[in-house]
Amino acid sequence: MESAGLEEADEQVADGWALVKATQEGDTDAFGQLFDRYHDVVFRFVFYRLGDRGVAEDLTQETFVRAFRRISSVSYQGRDIGAWFVTIARNLVLDHVKSSRYRLEQATPEITDVAPDSHRPGPESEVIAGATHEELLRCVAKLGEDQQECITLRFLQGLSVSETAHIMGRNEGAVKALQHRAVRRLAQLLPEGLR
Repeated sequence: MESAGLEEADEQVADGWALVKATQEGDTDAFGQLFDRYHDVVFRFVFYRLGDRGVAEDLTQETFVRAFRRISSVSYQGRDIGAWFVTIARNLVLDHVKSSRYRLEQATPEITDVAPDSHRPGPESEVIAGATHEELLRCVAKLGEDQQECITLRFLQGLSVSETAHIMGRNEGAVKALQHRAVRRLAQLLPEGLR
């Protein structure tokens, strides 16, 4: 069963790179497919980091504009092309945070609005899940910047350890250690009933 999941993941990676190659050969529709495939991942990453829907939309669009300009220079690196898009978005977020226009804001409950709609629970479950989600985000916000980024990439964005390492500019062992420390710290921060 696990090998079927790996084969599917490998197929998705290969499909993504096939779209990159087609784009490099002048097929703008292929880039549109890349946009459709990775837009939500990039948006959620930016929105979670900044907590401002308007800025997240702008930076997501800028991510894809920059990616389109640079797509001719990207080559297969053994991981999903989505990691490249998130790396561009991460750099834009860092630039935005450093700019004088930025003011620090907390993540808002709005993040639940951008979560996938694969299953809609009943109203009682939604209230409980919302409260749990808010508490979890509050606790994640108490982590150090590196730990927040690691948790965001690994669990909110669903990236692999190697993709997270690439984006964060670290080796996989360092990411695993950082993730372990972040999860242990979250366990300490979460109220007893949510652990």
